[in-house]
Amino acid sequence: MNRRDFLRATLGVAIVGGCAPEVLAQVARIPPASKPGNYDHFIRDYLYKIRNFDAHHQEDVCLDQAQFRLLKSCVARFERLQRTVGHGNFYLLSFDEAIKISSNYPRVGRFTKEELVFLEMIFYSDAAHYGFLGEKPLQNLTARIQRRKVVKVPYTGNYLYKGLPLETYKKVRRDLGREVILTSGIRSVIKQFLLFLNKAYKHDGNLSLASRSLAPPGYSYHGIGDFDVGQVGLGADNFTQRFTTTRVYRKLTDLGYIKIRYVKDNMLGVRFEPWHVKVSPKA
Repeated sequence: MNRRDFLRATLGVAIVGGCAPEVLAQVARIPPASKPGNYDHFIRDYLYKIRNFDAHHQEDVCLDQAQFRLLKSCVARFERLQRTVGHGNFYLLSFDEAIKISSNYPRVGRFTKEELVFLEMIFYSDAAHYGFLGEKPLQNLTARIQRRKVVKVPYTGNYLYKGLPLETYKKVRRDLGREVILTSGIRSVIKQFLLFLNKAYKHDGNLSLASRSLAPPGYSYHGIGDFDVGQVGLGADNFTQRFTTTRVYRKLTDLGYIKIRYVKDNMLGVRFEPWHVKVSPKA
């Protein structure tokens, strides 16, 4: 079965609006000695897409119209669910809890069978087929965050795991002072679903584009320990290139003990994330 047929069978995506199956999954796996011309072309193409992560590219994988409608309804239901349980609780909410609460609250509404099939498809399909090449630390859609193992960080609205993640953040705070703030901590599968699907929704169902900025559900290390930091007062720009001009970023770099998971021009299909602090020992 070729890549196009595989995508049709497992993702259910159609080649619409100039979108076609992604070839990035092969970039890091083609031996340079075999086809140097093609390899160089793939690398140039890959880097261009990563550096222009928010643009639509010809080979991006997009959902078809029927699945885009499901994407839209899922995003709306997740947003209603988030308003119902509160943003803090939504960060920790498991898939099973989301299904139960949605069924019990008419203002959220029960997930339809079609929506559940769509969400399972997104979670269990190999994200490499639309360009995300990172590992998948959460293999189970119903993975739960044990609340006794987490702590809410005051004045941030975010949670961190006790142990290494919390101690790392405390060390950052001791070394950098009040200039640094926790901008994103633990994210459940449900929270990552909303972030990823909302990005795809805003860009016409383009899964490849969404995955260049946000890990697909199950692939985010925010689920097992990583967190984001920013400069106080910078707001949403903490998640842009502007963060690299701040005192917080310079201090993080100068101190040298902070490891960035998604470095510049990485081969994981993800844009440069200088705000993302690597905590989990997994690759």
